[in-house]
Amino acid sequence: MNQRMLWRDGRQSLRQRLLTTLLVPLTVLLLVNSLITYVGALIYANHVHDENLLNDTQTLVQMMATESPDGRVNPQAQFLLEYEPDGRNYFSIFSAKHGLIAGNSTLQPPGGSFHNDNAPLLYDVQIDKHALRAATLLMTNTRDPGDQLEVTVAETLRDRHQEARQILLLSIPAQTLLIIAAFLLIWFGVRTGLRQLDPLTTQLANREHDLAPIGDANVPVEILPLTRTIDGLFARLRGMLSLHERFIADAAHQLRTPLAGLSVHAERAQTSSNPETISDALNHIQRLIQRANRTSNQLLALTRAQTTEHEAGDTEPLNLATLIPELVGQRVHEALVADIDLGYDGPAGPLWIDGDRHRLQEMLDNLIDNGLRYAGRGSLMTVSLTCEGSDICLAVEDNGPGVPPGWIERLGERFFRVPGSEEEGSGLGLAIVQRIAEWHNGRARYMTASDGGLRVEIIFPSAPKSKKSGGA
Repeated sequence: MNQRMLWRDGRQSLRQRLLTTLLVPLTVLLLVNSLITYVGALIYANHVHDENLLNDTQTLVQMMATESPDGRVNPQAQFLLEYEPDGRNYFSIFSAKHGLIAGNSTLQPPGGSFHNDNAPLLYDVQIDKHALRAATLLMTNTRDPGDQLEVTVAETLRDRHQEARQILLLSIPAQTLLIIAAFLLIWFGVRTGLRQLDPLTTQLANREHDLAPIGDANVPVEILPLTRTIDGLFARLRGMLSLHERFIADAAHQLRTPLAGLSVHAERAQTSSNPETISDALNHIQRLIQRANRTSNQLLALTRAQTTEHEAGDTEPLNLATLIPELVGQRVHEALVADIDLGYDGPAGPLWIDGDRHRLQEMLDNLIDNGLRYAGRGSLMTVSLTCEGSDICLAVEDNGPGVPPGWIERLGERFFRVPGSEEEGSGLGLAIVQRIAEWHNGRARYMTASDGGLRVEIIFPSAPKSKKSGGA
């Protein structure tokens, strides 16, 4: 399926999103740049016109000093001063002694006439709803040296704004072409950059059942979080497939013997007419079915225990000082039937861990089952809780025949059974215990008990104090 077909399906295009994301800022940049250009052009136009306005004012002062010493302005000069193609300009001449001599009476500097500073004065003024820019110069009345004349020339702002607009209109095409060129370069860069994903896409497309990691080689830095996430997914899939394959292999290994026995004893029952033979065959079939049922349950329990991934809500604060005695109490009746003295020894104070109640029950049941099966009648079995620094130790100890020292290190292996054991078993109980301990970030230890039996210890990390607020 090509990219055009994806667009028709309404799917989002990364290239389209990148270009859209870049086009909007470029358009805004064009508008902002146009505004800045206009403001800059207006500042430049104001500067030029202010200089021209001062020159006009100085020209009027020189003309009055040479041609109109009385401060009067002839009609031709007045027309030239006030003429503007789309409006008019203004001027005024004030005498310190005689007041207005010529021009507009309202054209005065801010704060009144005759400022003290002899330097030219530029200011804004409004006359007849027209905004003006004015320049004022002081000169001495040549006919009356004791008199001063204030000469002011003002012009409208139309030419300034018109020149700024012309500069803006001249710059907009160039800026637009620049923005378009930049956009085309970005489009080409995005298109070329996204092509770097083609080898990775081809590599993944050519895989069939290969779940090997993609790795970081030849992967762009921006894509590394995605490829590493995919590698994590591949790792989880490999783990799940490994569990499934192991479960199938374990099931085939463990169920082969009881299924073969079922076939043999079923054939005995079918071919024999002796009631005792038939009864014996059926008894064997029943025991083999029970064995197969227990083995399948143990295999399922081991598969669940081997799942090391934790999800939200899998654990909760649990007080082992309350939970373990409760679970031990549920097995007392079976221990009495097996003629085994099952007891508990632990502190009165709370011992908190982050754990899963059902997994802990399954772990303790397997430890107690192991003792009930192998300790022997009349034995003593004790479940205890102690603190080891910041850790918590759960121990199950019996005074049965125990395990020879040479075989203790192999306890916890799948399907391992101590040679010479007469009791039937799948060899999965302690393997389940060990996997559940690892699921809780703990560890299992196997050793000879003080009375010669077997002692199994499970070391749990205690929960942080901030979490010791709930749980049972």
